[in-house]
Amino acid sequence: MSGKLEKLVITSFRDKNFREEVKEAKFTAPINPESFTKNFKVERDARAAHGSSGRDPRFTSTGPQELKLEFILDGTGTMEGYVEVENKKKSADNKEPYLSVHEQLEAFLKCVYDYDGEIHSPRYLIVFWGSEIKFQCVLTNLDVNHTLFDTNGFPIRVRLSATFMAYVPPQAQTAQTRVSSPDLTHYRKIKVGDRLDLMTDRFYKDPRFLLQVAKANRLSTIRRLIPATDIYFPPFDKNEA
Repeated sequence: MSGKLEKLVITSFRDKNFREEVKEAKFTAPINPESFTKNFKVERDARAAHGSSGRDPRFTSTGPQELKLEFILDGTGTMEGYVEVENKKKSADNKEPYLSVHEQLEAFLKCVYDYDGEIHSPRYLIVFWGSEIKFQCVLTNLDVNHTLFDTNGFPIRVRLSATFMAYVPPQAQTAQTRVSSPDLTHYRKIKVGDRLDLMTDRFYKDPRFLLQVAKANRLSTIRRLIPATDIYFPPFDKNEA
């Protein structure tokens, strides 16, 4: 471990598989965020069955993860730990060169927000921060809060609140889908304690296919499964359940 403070870096890409990096749009946070927030979503259907007053929220899917960052862009040249940058300007007391807030904000927007005519959208991003974060994503929300101004009214400090949504490349999505897709036949070896209703619900997200699975496997009973025997779960038309 070098002990060197790692700066948060955002790289942008023109392709969905994160191979074509736009190097001139790379952004390094001048000062690291004080904290970050990861948001995990679980979607559930809480509608009550017809004629029932109770609710049993049913799992439907997991939503994409979100990463929320808040950090500061400073143009005063006075903040401790602020990254040194090459620029023509120097602070009033002749300290290290610094970029104006306007220039820093432009660099950030160029990386994460600006429209790229080659792909007809803002670019795909990877957020790096030390060993804690490597987050493939797209920007979904950005708040720019001007908090400090010079005597002429020009902003010299800005607080950014950015939300990024995880993005999985199409090829990886396909691979993930094939692992659990109910449109494919799945084979499993029965273990002690396995229950056909639970196994059916796991593959089809609906226990109504229980009898169809039993029929497809020519089971004489659905209450007792024989350990170490094979069972398969074929694709079914949900309209037939």
